[in-house]
Amino acid sequence: MFYLNLILIIGIILIILTYLILSLIPDKNYPKCKNNKHDFCILIPARDESNVIEGLLLSIKNQSYNINLNDVYVIVEDEKDKTVEICKQYNVSVIVRKKLNLRTKGYALDEALKIILKKKKYDAYFIFDADNVLDKDYFKNMISVYDKGYDIATGYRNTKNGDSSVVAAASSLTFSLVNTLFNKSKCNKHKNITLSGTGFYIKGDIINKFKGFPFNSLTEDYEFTMYSILNCYTTYYNEKSVFFDEQPVKYKDTINQRIRWIKGYFNVRKLYNKKLRKSLNRKDKNYFSKLSEIIGIYPIILLLLYLVIYVLLSLLIYKKYIIIPLLIALAYFILFLITLFLIIKEKNKIKLSLKNKILVLFYNPIFMFTYVFCAIEAFTKKKVVWTKIKHGK
Repeated sequence: MFYLNLILIIGIILIILTYLILSLIPDKNYPKCKNNKHDFCILIPARDESNVIEGLLLSIKNQSYNINLNDVYVIVEDEKDKTVEICKQYNVSVIVRKKLNLRTKGYALDEALKIILKKKKYDAYFIFDADNVLDKDYFKNMISVYDKGYDIATGYRNTKNGDSSVVAAASSLTFSLVNTLFNKSKCNKHKNITLSGTGFYIKGDIINKFKGFPFNSLTEDYEFTMYSILNCYTTYYNEKSVFFDEQPVKYKDTINQRIRWIKGYFNVRKLYNKKLRKSLNRKDKNYFSKLSEIIGIYPIILLLLYLVIYVLLSLLIYKKYIIIPLLIALAYFILFLITLFLIIKEKNKIKLSLKNKILVLFYNPIFMFTYVFCAIEAFTKKKVVWTKIKHGK
């Protein structure tokens, strides 16, 4: 039993050291030249989103940086969609999709861009979800990043409805984790950030080269992230550019969402890991971004597999039945501390009532632990498809 414990401790230390070393070593992936043209396009996939689209359009109209509403393109699937009527009130452009057999968000963006590019080419393309609402200075703050020459930049993803339920509060903390613990650190070290679905721009030269948006997996954002790492695009996380989105209120919706994320994550890694390994060169300006992405979460998966073996051996050979509740308690305590850190760190950004802060502090470790069951479902389910989550007002 002593040697089992020793191996476990060594494994945990090695994993911590691996991620710590990779996070501390900087890359040298800087913007090549400054941008000085500001002709922007805004893309909004919005199938049956009449409940929420007006909030986003109003926030775009009220930006402190002037936005031409003719350059806002809302993508729908049916001319009779009530979303279209609201768009007309704001004089924004509407694109009605034709290829409805192609269901993912990536296909919607690709179809719309192919139409737009025949008419006009923009200096940058911003992508938002229909349920987003932008802080009035979102574009004003993003312009300074764009002018520095970054190819891709994302803003700070806040929540509209964190107080709607403890599930929504926990879901919102997922993006706080991505931004505060990962993207901010990566950005400070000039590494490639991870895009999460919405609230970012892509430089026009990139879209013009694509002649559309050729990323159509279950997680098109992560697929594009991997492509940006492979091709050494410069990326930036701008926490001053704040936007808000709506989180799932029901636990069942988060399960479907997370199964899709996990399935998409591993599908994308199958597509890109071999390419990343072949391109790996110590002279690469984003060498450590590539190395970090190649390693990914595999050390954590290996640790989980070892824990399963550890528990089985403890039960079958050493009869240590207390080991299971002890490990669960330890895991809960670690996730509790991470949640506490996020709540304290984000206290001036994410607006939660005191009641929900207390509830999510104890609930979020359970929510995070259920990613294990979502992963099992993702691996055992042959086909995972995108499912719509109905948005409120």
